[in-house]
Amino acid sequence: MTPEAAAAIEAADEVLYLVTDPLTAQWLERVNPRSRSLHELYAPGKRRQDTYGEMVEELLAPVRAGLETCAAFYGHPGVFVHPGHEAIRRARSEGFRARMLPAVSALDCLVADLGIDPGATGLQSYEASDFLIHRRRADTAALLVLWQIGVVGELGYATEPQRENLALLVEYLERSYPRDHEAIVYEASPYPLVADPVVLRLPLEAIANAAVPLLATLVVPPTRRPRRDRALIARLGLR
Repeated sequence: MTPEAAAAIEAADEVLYLVTDPLTAQWLERVNPRSRSLHELYAPGKRRQDTYGEMVEELLAPVRAGLETCAAFYGHPGVFVHPGHEAIRRARSEGFRARMLPAVSALDCLVADLGIDPGATGLQSYEASDFLIHRRRADTAALLVLWQIGVVGELGYATEPQRENLALLVEYLERSYPRDHEAIVYEASPYPLVADPVVLRLPLEAIANAAVPLLATLVVPPTRRPRRDRALIARLGLR
C-alpha cells in the first residue's frame, strides 16, 4: 500500500473495503474505525454482476450523503474491480469529485517474484474466461498471463476451482503449446514480508489436477523466438 492510499483510508469519513484476508480487515478497522466490509454482499448462487451493482450503490450512498468516502480493494483498485471504475464514473456523472489511487498490482508482484521481464518477450494478458470464451489467439513468442484461472467459467461466488473448467482451459491452450510445456501457477503473497508467494512450475497437462489456488494466475512462457522482418530492420537502419 502506498502512503497516499494509507492517508486516504485514515482520513475518510467512511471506508468500505473488500479484502481476502482477516489481517488486512483488522488493519483497516484499526486505522479507521469507520470501516466496514462489502463481503456480505456475496452469496452462493448469486450472480457476480448483481453483487457488483449492489457494491456500487453501497459506495455511492455515503458520497451522496456528503461524506468523504474511501473504497479499499485488495490488489489494484482498477484491475478486475468493476465496482471501483463504475462507482467513480457514476459519482463524477452526479457532480462529485472522485479519483482512483494507484496500488501494487498482482502483475507487479509477479514480475518481481518470478524474475520475469515483460519487455524481453512482450506481454499478452487476458482474464481466463475471456481468453477461453472469445477464442483469443496466443502469440507463442510472447509471455502469456491468464488471470483468475481459479474461477474460469464462474459467474457467481466460487469457493474452489472447478476442475472441469480448468481442464477446458488447458485443452484450449494445448492447441498452441505442447502438453509438456512448463507453465507457472502463481499467487502473490498477501503478506510479502513474512510469507512466500505460491509458485507451482508444472507442465500444462498437469494443471487441471494441481492444487490451484482460487485467486491464481497462470503464466505461460514463450515457446519460440519472434520472426524478424529483415526488410523493415534495414529501413530502420538497424544492424
